[in-house]
Amino acid sequence: MINVLVVDDELPAVEELAFLLGRDGRIGKVLRATSGSEALRALASAPIDAVFLDIHMPAVSGLEIARAIAAGSHPPAVVFVTADEDHALAAFELAAVDYLLKPIRAERLSRSVGRICELRDGGSAPEMITVDQGGTTRMIRRDDVTYVQAQGDYARLHTAEASYLIRVPLADLEQQWADAGFIRTHRSYLVALKHISSMKLAADGPRVTVAGAGLPISRRHLPTVRERLQANRIRPTA
Repeated sequence: MINVLVVDDELPAVEELAFLLGRDGRIGKVLRATSGSEALRALASAPIDAVFLDIHMPAVSGLEIARAIAAGSHPPAVVFVTADEDHALAAFELAAVDYLLKPIRAERLSRSVGRICELRDGGSAPEMITVDQGGTTRMIRRDDVTYVQAQGDYARLHTAEASYLIRVPLADLEQQWADAGFIRTHRSYLVALKHISSMKLAADGPRVTVAGAGLPISRRHLPTVRERLQANRIRPTA
């Protein structure tokens, strides 16, 4: 069970997030704080595994609390909760586990709790990627990328929420991400093996289904794709 602290200067926001967390069977105690000073006192008085921090708070901001947490010998995991993405880069420089945007969806929160559990159970910190979207710098987790699509000298990273264009050729990502479970299926596609749900040998050519998208497999890459999928117990269907 994970003991958590919810910090937000708006009490309704604290209560709403605490309610959602309390419905998750992996969550134990849910402590609450409505100011930075109250949060720091709570952290000093009780064992806490994770802190859900609002960034924009008066007096002591969420970023300042995170810096104080990071200075400890055994800091809890930090998840930032905010209404905008202006501080995403700063958040991940402070080794935040996640960055949740308000209003918080239950399924997105569940994923965040899962990430805290993985980290607590000895998992490594996630690989983060810096992307630009509409003039805003964002940080996304590589393990959230379901597949990558070549677009000239650029590559488009697809996640469950959105897609992001980065100036890195697909061939470079193929080499850099091979150890992370990404496999080339086509000259235009690099796919995360863990996100493949099925493979089909159709009349118009073999395809894999990745996060609901049907992506082609080239004849050149088919033997390797079949071998890797069979190793992961995904069998092709006719």
